[in-house]
Amino acid sequence: MTAQIQLEDIAVDVVFKDIKNVHLSVYPPTGRVRISAPKHMNLEAIRVFAISKLGWIKRQQAKLRDQQREAPRDYVDRESHYVWGKRYLLSVSERDRPPSIELEHSHMILRVRPQTGSDKKQALVEAWYREQLREAVAPLIARWQALLGVSVERLFVQRMKTKWGSCNPKARTIRLNTELAKKPPECLEYIVLHELVHLLEPTHNARFVELMERFMPKWQFHRQELNRLPVRREEWSY
Repeated sequence: MTAQIQLEDIAVDVVFKDIKNVHLSVYPPTGRVRISAPKHMNLEAIRVFAISKLGWIKRQQAKLRDQQREAPRDYVDRESHYVWGKRYLLSVSERDRPPSIELEHSHMILRVRPQTGSDKKQALVEAWYREQLREAVAPLIARWQALLGVSVERLFVQRMKTKWGSCNPKARTIRLNTELAKKPPECLEYIVLHELVHLLEPTHNARFVELMERFMPKWQFHRQELNRLPVRREEWSY
């Protein structure tokens, strides 16, 4: 069941679920607001809750409006691409061999067959980013699983339009956004820890914050850094 409430000029989508607590989210890029609420909760109580969070909602929306967007990519020579927080200039090399990508000094070398279109180049680069992320995240998950005393059943690396990562505590699965391969390594580690802590505490309550503070005292700095960096330019869906 879904509904919608109005807070001044802000429309809030309400989704009723089989959950115990209320969850408030503000989604990029436009700042769409959504509340997930227990099925038994009435709409007026949800409205009161939303009003109490109005200041926070507006601050989050302002941050999203101010966040930079990456320039559109055409996959041509001297175009900027980022890997682990560092800037590389793309160099496209055409040859009649299987495609490949490698980093060489300050360049990302994209080797493709002659007449390869931009869509194919994009697919190759995105697949390469996924592989880079998978390789980088494996030791991080192993390390933090041991420290937290948790275990992950499955890891998914995929393009995600509204989140850097997500966790399903019941299935014990983790999903990570391939865009993390463009960000500094410490941002990836923060997201990995964030999602693994959800295996101990599914919500963002005081216990969740206490666990994050205990295991990564600078986690809020890394979160701010991640949210400050440019994000992909595209039409986001929900």
